Amino acid sequence: MQKSILITGCSSGIGYDCAMSLHARGWRVVASCRRPEDVARLTAEGLTCLQIDVADDASLRAGWAAALEITGGRLDALFNNAGYGQPGAAEDIGRDALRAQFETNLFGGWQLANLALPVMRAQGAGRILFNSSILGFAAMRYRAAYNASKYAIEGLCDTLRQELAGSGIDVVLIEPGPIRSRFRDNALEHFLAHIDVEGSAHRAAYQGQLARLRKVGAAAPFTLGPEAVTAAVWRALTAKRPAARYRVTFPTKLFWVLKRLLPTAWLDWVSRRV
Repeated sequence: MQKSILITGCSSGIGYDCAMSLHARGWRVVASCRRPEDVARLTAEGLTCLQIDVADDASLRAGWAAALEITGGRLDALFNNAGYGQPGAAEDIGRDALRAQFETNLFGGWQLANLALPVMRAQGAGRILFNSSILGFAAMRYRAAYNASKYAIEGLCDTLRQELAGSGIDVVLIEPGPIRSRFRDNALEHFLAHIDVEGSAHRAAYQGQLARLRKVGAAAPFTLGPEAVTAAVWRALTAKRPAARYRVTFPTKLFWVLKRLLPTAWLDWVSRRV
């Protein structure tokens, strides 16, 4: 039987690469994008693609119903990939910006998981993947909103994994480090929209942040292409007993070890210099 998967956030980067790769490997992929022009582009490229804005309840529910209609009411896997980064110091992030960050990065995926669970329970099997981050367990400066949303995803998945024990439904965290994508472009847009640089106590540090966000090409060492994440997703989907976490890129693996070895003050010192 052909396996089916719904993937959110497929306009570029990780979501796009995963959707195209799984489609090429024979999966029935239902990709989703927020903007209609991206839906049209992916459809022209041969993917089944729906418009889903995970931050909008009506859009999410309509997209979910359409996805189930496409797959005949069955869904083997869900990959909650949609997300973006809201840069800025914690004291400069207002409630509206923080709410928007959580709506996209956490609440939408949480709601889709809850919609998927009855279907997967009826099947007796299923896999729910969440795209987390190195920043889901290793906090870094000027990423407070993003850090918080990814830490929340980790807490949700750790809880779900325990609640679903014995159900045949696996919950998996994908934890990428630096990956080539449009992430910085999107982050720059949100930074400029929500952060008052000149009025901030962090305005001097923000100049470095802006330079990093505007840099062409890789902005961090050990940056990999999105295919590295796709490889981890493939392992998570096909393993008989998937791991709880798949860490992608050297920095993610390094900080996972450092967090367990170093005192908090030492880890903070290292993080401030990354």
